[in-house]
Amino acid sequence: MITNRRIPLSYPFILVKWDILFTAIFSTGIHLLGKYIVHWSLPISIAAFLGTAIALILSFKLSQSYDRWWEARKIWGAIVNDSRTLITQLLAFSESDVKTTEKVAYRQMGWCYALGQNLRKLDATKELSNYVSEAEYQSVTKHQNIPLVLLKEHSLDIAKLFKEGKINAYQQAQLDSTVTRLNASMGMAERIKNTYFPKPYRLTLQFFIYLFLVILSLSLTEMDNFVEIPLLMVIALPFFLLEKIAFRIQDPFENRPMDTPMTAIARTIEINLRQLIDDPNIPKPLTSRTFYIL
Repeated sequence: MITNRRIPLSYPFILVKWDILFTAIFSTGIHLLGKYIVHWSLPISIAAFLGTAIALILSFKLSQSYDRWWEARKIWGAIVNDSRTLITQLLAFSESDVKTTEKVAYRQMGWCYALGQNLRKLDATKELSNYVSEAEYQSVTKHQNIPLVLLKEHSLDIAKLFKEGKINAYQQAQLDSTVTRLNASMGMAERIKNTYFPKPYRLTLQFFIYLFLVILSLSLTEMDNFVEIPLLMVIALPFFLLEKIAFRIQDPFENRPMDTPMTAIARTIEINLRQLIDDPNIPKPLTSRTFYIL
């Protein structure tokens, strides 16, 4: 996620450098052809109309992409709340079984990290051994969906507490409800991860942006090339930049600067849960040394 730190000027230009370079190349070619070989010219109104239409479509796409990004952030906000709720419920309901509460708390910390890694298509078992027992680690890592198995272990521990008479039926239902919400949040995050914007949508938008720039270039052939080409590049910059931003934020679990900061959120959850169970080994919150945090 982009933080409040100053974004280096190079970052937006890195996003659009190839598009701007291609714009400079074809606008130079059009200008030279129009000046020395074929004398063509189009009314500026055509480019103005097309540019307005593209701006409207681009704003709609940006809004759709932001909705996905914001939904991802809300999902992780719910995970924060339910992680805290799960442990506070256990602390209140099963005061006599501190060991199980701590076991679930550490597993929940590992679950948050594992879910983030899983959504990024990275190794979900990374550092998981720090939060679960060796036997559980060996059992869990045999499965494809690590976070799902960890939630199953939560449910088994809750059922065991009920069978041993350490919690009543109502308390078990409350705890199961919290685990169910965590499962639902995981499912919603996986839906965002596995649902892609139709590729033709983006390709069509890019095509019309380039078409707009070609028509605009044909409308400005009478201008001096030292003015026309830089002007086209300046006009192209916001179109390409907004399109790239929309493309980046529509997939918020790709391990990129604009993504949901899942690792940082997982660290916050870990700090909260360790404090709830009076663990003295409290890690520091993740901080960014750059303009973004993951």
